[in-house]
This record gives sequence, structure tokens and C-alpha cells, in this order.
Amino acid sequence: MLNRILLTCLALGLGATAVYAAPTGAAGFTLIKSLGGIDEYRLDANGLSVLLRPDHSVPVVTFQVTYRVGSRNEVTGTTGATHILEHLMFKGSDRFNDAAGNSIKQYLSQVGAGFNATTWLDRTNYFATLGRDALDGYVAIEADRMRNLWLRDADRTAEMTVVRNEYERGENSPGNALDKTVTAVAFLAQPYHHATIGWRSDIEKVPTEKLREFYDTFYWPNNATVTVVGDVEPIKTLALIRTHYGNIPRAPRPIPEMYTEEPPQQGARRLILKRAGDLGSALIAYKSPNALHADLPALSVLASVLSDGQNSRFSRALVDKSLATHASADIRPTHDPGLFEISIALTPNVDHDKAEKAALAELDRVKQEGVTLEEVARVVSQYRAREAYRRDGTAGIASSLNEWIAAGDWTLFVTFVDKISAVTPADVQRVARLYLNEDQSTTGWFVPTVAK
Repeated sequence: MLNRILLTCLALGLGATAVYAAPTGAAGFTLIKSLGGIDEYRLDANGLSVLLRPDHSVPVVTFQVTYRVGSRNEVTGTTGATHILEHLMFKGSDRFNDAAGNSIKQYLSQVGAGFNATTWLDRTNYFATLGRDALDGYVAIEADRMRNLWLRDADRTAEMTVVRNEYERGENSPGNALDKTVTAVAFLAQPYHHATIGWRSDIEKVPTEKLREFYDTFYWPNNATVTVVGDVEPIKTLALIRTHYGNIPRAPRPIPEMYTEEPPQQGARRLILKRAGDLGSALIAYKSPNALHADLPALSVLASVLSDGQNSRFSRALVDKSLATHASADIRPTHDPGLFEISIALTPNVDHDKAEKAALAELDRVKQEGVTLEEVARVVSQYRAREAYRRDGTAGIASSLNEWIAAGDWTLFVTFVDKISAVTPADVQRVARLYLNEDQSTTGWFVPTVAK
């Protein structure tokens, strides 16, 4: 099994330097770099980035467009705008719409494609996995809606109710509500303060004109990366992209940069969230560096040492002792400095303070005593296997690339596993001491209330 995983990792470029001959004769494109079987091009006409990864194992292809815009680009009054706009991107354009029988949903359903779109803190992506013969039609629609989208007030009103329902479902989840509240308290200035879904009043009241302004600011080729993974011939695929995207101009003005920085935190922050629910929970969040920081691999290993598997530190200290039904640690790679989060789901009748102290005691052990080489080796092995399975298929590869594009460097898709593998026990102890300190923490307790 280990040999099989290693071969899969090598095939994906995980921890290996793949030999790959970059195609020549790609008219209208500049080859930027090649790594791990992936070529990065720039469309000269407008700055569109293109990532190509041929994979001829099956006759399908995943085509994805990642826009470098997410909730980090929103301000008060337009929170959730990126997500609402994601919904409206499926409402059609003059060339492709339901009435004409060729809308994106109609076309992709007809060709048997799987498709979707997602919005997150740092990006929005649109993608489909389909037969290679259907790629031309999809690229045409995707390129057209980059600049020719219908943005009608009636569509916004209809989609607002859909998005509001999503918001309400999130509010009905104690874990989601606690995470959103802790994040809002942890970040006072940086736009990660507000959740991707936005605040309810902004969802309900944002004018269509504001969404049009948002669309006209960020939806341009020089703010997007097209990723193509699958059974394609590079030169033909680049020609296809040039045909459909080449006439779209660059943004008429520079894409606005998000320059707000979170001021230094000067002491621990605490909050209590009370609402209807069954069981209590706790969330401890520490300020952490961004995805490109050299300490992120060690923090990722630390999170796994604490919470991955039945033999993890938190499992033994909290779950095995009936203090929690689940306890996890996680760090999400983000474009800007983010959070290292510890989440504890309490067992019935367990005091919040007792469970929190047990988790903090494990952190103190790591800081004082460090972790073992065996723990780090286990985490590295698990990470390699998990990444190999996560990237099984064209859609999985495109999805993983999407997150590293959003973080700011797609090449980490190839190199991050080597960075994880290079982490030492001393690195884990060092980052635990450096980042997981009380003055940089925000702690929230969810306390369920009894209906009267």
C-alpha cells in the first residue's frame, strides 16, 4: 500500500520533480513557468493566467476559472456581495440564456457535466468536469459571462431569498455561529472579520447597482486564472482559450488591492454565545501567518499532531476522558494572516472551563516538552496519503490548485508536501511557543439555552 501511495504521489508531482516538456508554438501566450507537470501561461492580449495539466488517463477534462476576489474584498454595505454575484452568474447573458436554450445550466446538463461554483475568503471559482468534446461550448459560455452577464434586479431579488436561506441555515448551526462570532472578534480591521455569507442586512438590502459595480471591478481576465486539467492537447487548448478570451480587454483600471492590516492584538479576548442548542462547545483561535509564510507547514503538522486520529493528543486528553465528543485543531491557508483554531465539542454536563483547561494543558506540554519524531512521521505519512487521494481525478486536482491560486502561489500545490516532510519536532515546538500564546488568542464558548 505504501508503494502504491508513493507512486500516486510521484504521478501527481507530490514530493517529486516531474520531467515535462513544455509545448511550443503557443501563439499569443507567454510561458511563465513549469512545475510538477503544470505549465503556467499568460494570455498576452489581456493578462489572463492559464494553468495546463494534461492527464490522458480518462477522456474527461475539468475547466475552472478562479477569480481573485472573495469576502476579503468586501466592505460594510457589500458583505456577501461576492457570494450573491456567484449566484447571479448563472442567470444568463445575451448570447447564452434559458430562453435561447443554451444557458450554462442547460448546456452542461445536456452534455452530462458536473459543475458548480464556490465563494470563499480569498477567491471565487466556477468549474465543470465534462467530456473533452464538450469543452469548446463550455469555454465559450464561461468567457462570455466574464464580462456580459445579465444583472437584473428581479434576479437579485429572487436569489437574495436563496442566499438568506443559506444564511439562516448557518445561523441554526451552533458550530458555524460560534466560528463566525469568534472570527469577528479576532479580526477588528481586516476583512476576514465578516463571513463569506455576509451580514443579513447586507444580503437583504444590497442594491443591484452595487453588485454591478463589484462585477465591473473584479471580473476581468487579468484578475482570473483558468485551470485546465485532463485529456487535452496543450496547443489546441490554448488556441481555444485565445479564441474565446482573447478579445476581452484588461480591466480599465488597476484591480483594487486590499491593504488593510490587522493591528497587533494586545491581550486575550473572550466571548460567550448563548442561543438554543443541545450541547456546549468551545473555540480557541490564535493569530497565525498567511499561507505563504515559512512557518505554515510546521503549524499544519502541529494541528495534525494535536487532533488527527485516535492516538492524537486531543483524542487522548479530551475524548478518551469523556470531556469532549470531538476535539480538533486546524489552520486554513489564507492569503492574509489567519487563525489557528482549536474546536471542542463538549460531552453532556461537562463544564466549558474544564475542557478548555485540558486542551490548553496539551498545548503547554507541546511547548515545554515538544513532540516526538514518531508523531511527526505519522502526520507526514498521513498527509501524503490524504493529498494523493484528494487529488484523485481531474476535479480534485483543479480544486486543490484553486486554493493555492487564492493563497497567492499555485506552485505550493507541488511543493507543499515537501515542506511538510521537512518539518522537524523542533519546528513544531518552536511554532507552538511563537504563535499559540494567550495574548494572541480569542476564545468563545457556545452555551446552549433552554427554551422558556
